[in-house]
Amino acid sequence: MGCSSCASKSDGLPKGCKSNGNCGVDSCNKLTVFDWLSDVELPAGSEPFDAVEVRFKNGRKEFFRNTDKLTLSIGDIVATETSPGHDIGIVTLTGELVKVQMRKKKEDPYKPDLAKIYRKANQKDIDIWQKAREREDAVKVRAREIAIRLNLKMKISDVEFQGDASKAIFYYTAEDRVDFRQLIKEFAYEFKIRIEMKQIGFRQEAARLGGIGSCGRELCCSTWLTDFRTVKTAAARYQQLSLNPLKLAGQCGKLKCCLNYELDSYLDALKDFPRQDKKLVTKKGEAVCQKIDIFKFKLWYAYEGEYNNWIEIDTKAVQEIIKAEKEGKPVASLEEFVDDTPEISTNFENSVDQDSLTRFDKPKRRPKKRSNKKKPASQKSRGQKNQKKSNPQKSNKDNKSQGSRHRKPKKQNKPKSNNEKQ
Repeated sequence: MGCSSCASKSDGLPKGCKSNGNCGVDSCNKLTVFDWLSDVELPAGSEPFDAVEVRFKNGRKEFFRNTDKLTLSIGDIVATETSPGHDIGIVTLTGELVKVQMRKKKEDPYKPDLAKIYRKANQKDIDIWQKAREREDAVKVRAREIAIRLNLKMKISDVEFQGDASKAIFYYTAEDRVDFRQLIKEFAYEFKIRIEMKQIGFRQEAARLGGIGSCGRELCCSTWLTDFRTVKTAAARYQQLSLNPLKLAGQCGKLKCCLNYELDSYLDALKDFPRQDKKLVTKKGEAVCQKIDIFKFKLWYAYEGEYNNWIEIDTKAVQEIIKAEKEGKPVASLEEFVDDTPEISTNFENSVDQDSLTRFDKPKRRPKKRSNKKKPASQKSRGQKNQKKSNPQKSNKDNKSQGSRHRKPKKQNKPKSNNEKQ
């Protein structure tokens, strides 16, 4: 989640805009709303909506009224009304879509007490804002040390300074209620600013900190997910997942939000399935469900007492068996509904005549092992004959110099057999 200018230096350190999540292209934060009405002109006589959406640190967004009718566009840095002082944020949405977003978040677009925008931020406002943002990491470390010294069962996850550097919001997580009256006194004496403590949930903490999930991608809550719905263990049961807390829990320690993504598809598919605790009554005996395959619409049953012998049938056959049982005419056995047609194996490995990516690579040749064994005399003589044919002058000189080294070995008389002697 970085802008196009982000990269790495030669020593491995990051470089780029270095705006710490406040770059103008809005790529260091959550997915923003695309203004598809920006090129559409308003009807004659209608005025544009006077509220804008402003983003602060870690994707926190709020709505403000543009009472002075400033010409604002996406990416402008503005000074907004807060209590006390003012805050600095970036405009993320203007126009009629702001009205839609406010209704989506259950806010009244025409309420009179909506906070307003003071002005566009000047260079002095931006300098104070950037200096305050640079202090956040050091303040967070020191705040954690103070909380540990006071033996408070809480975790300070993040610190957010106000744009005018007059107030800081300390976000913390805790399982129980925490008495932090002494902590606020320590913070006010240490940092010389107004202190506001804000408790957040574990999911909100993971969204603010970010990270990489078990799927290998960035966390959904830190990139695009804006609302947190409750996730129950029933979602894992419907999807035939093992109830292992280590696999089902995310980095926040709660059940993963992605368990709800495909839950509706599973629930729609399970409408055609009978209850798993329903026994099938046949003349051969009662059968118990052992396993189901939701997207293949298959069920596996086994007769009572023969639990190792599973019989595969589809959902339509199960409905017929249950219907026959209700009519008082049970079927003879489950084997009558077994589909004996062989399954067609689809091989998609080379369906488009795609070759291997390494087809042009030269195969690696193994180095030949040198044998220390001496060649027999017959092989040596054959090699010397080939050398003579290729260069007869050299071979004659070599024969003269070597003398009788290359004489042909005498043929040994083989012993005659008894038949040949006769």
